[in-house]
Amino acid sequence: MSRQNYIFTSESVSEGHPDKVCDRISDAVLDAFLSEEPEARVAAETFATTNRVVIGGEVGLSDQDKLHEYMGKIDQIARDCIRDIGYEQDKFHWNTCEITNLLHEQSAHIAQGVDASDNKDEGAGDQGIMFGYATTETPALMPAPIQYSHAILRRLAEVRKNGTEPALGPDAKSQLSVIYRDGKPVGVSSVVLSTQHLDEALTSDDIRQIVEPYIRETLPDGWLSPETEWHVNPTGKFVIGGPDGDAGLTGRKIIVDTYGGAAPHGGGAFSGKDPTKVDRSAAYAARYLAKNVVAAGMAERCTIQLSYAIGVSRPLSIYADTHGTGLLPDAQIEKAIDQIMDLTPRGIRSHLDLNKPIYQRTAAYGHFGREPSADGGFSWERTDLAEALKRAA
Repeated sequence: MSRQNYIFTSESVSEGHPDKVCDRISDAVLDAFLSEEPEARVAAETFATTNRVVIGGEVGLSDQDKLHEYMGKIDQIARDCIRDIGYEQDKFHWNTCEITNLLHEQSAHIAQGVDASDNKDEGAGDQGIMFGYATTETPALMPAPIQYSHAILRRLAEVRKNGTEPALGPDAKSQLSVIYRDGKPVGVSSVVLSTQHLDEALTSDDIRQIVEPYIRETLPDGWLSPETEWHVNPTGKFVIGGPDGDAGLTGRKIIVDTYGGAAPHGGGAFSGKDPTKVDRSAAYAARYLAKNVVAAGMAERCTIQLSYAIGVSRPLSIYADTHGTGLLPDAQIEKAIDQIMDLTPRGIRSHLDLNKPIYQRTAAYGHFGREPSADGGFSWERTDLAEALKRAA
């Protein structure tokens, strides 16, 4: 039997965190190519440091002239991302930092294993394992520590960008230690918040006065108590932020992007990868399936694992674990999943409508636990498969 009384901690980072700046640029490049061609192939990686951004990787369009045209837009795409995030520092400014574009055409050897042909279906873009997870502990069916860590930073970004709190800078990290009683989240034992600030004279106490009201309004009523420990800018000044303070790289925040450590992770990053890459699309599908299992009332918690081999279309395995909360055997859920959703790479892309420029918005504050958008963004957060799962099971 799993533990019922414990403290679990997760962290989040803001859109101005160096790694998230890189994720944002990589996903903006992806969206640009998908806007031109829904079947575009993109694997874009970004590195950022003081006054410099380097973008590399592979891209592919069926029209070579268009490919060369879009290569010329990469510089402005990166600058637009940095400007929207809010960096205008002396040593990292959207208008003056050096942008180096090292993108090149996709490898033909990778393409031949992935593309559909007359005698085979489209294969997976790589081998690997992908996990999805859902739990009833929040309305979004996400683990509470990561969900509210994200929510705090989203709120601080809102008030920074709309001018309500002009003293705050783009770079920030949050961390919540959540108290569980009888398996349910009931409070917070500690809050950690480090945020960049633009006024060097501000102390840690000053920053706490700014951020505390927003943290309190974000967390559920009663979760903060006199016993809650607060650590706001515990090292003191945090004026130099972003890639000038610490180098950034695409794909280094995979736990922040998913479930905050509350569930397994297959190891593959998401940002900058088009949806033929099962690192991304199958992880979205696994979350979609786990969320629908829980939404259907079949379990209070559910983990789904999928596995793939490069060039092979169908998953090698489907695994479900309801952690002792399921109303029917896990093996029965696995069979139901296999019956109701085509989990080939093309089947996932078609079912979740993933060949759209919907990825830049995923780059910060988590890929899961977000509201589905009318334009197809966060389609993997829908619960429209719940009834079909119940019938199949």
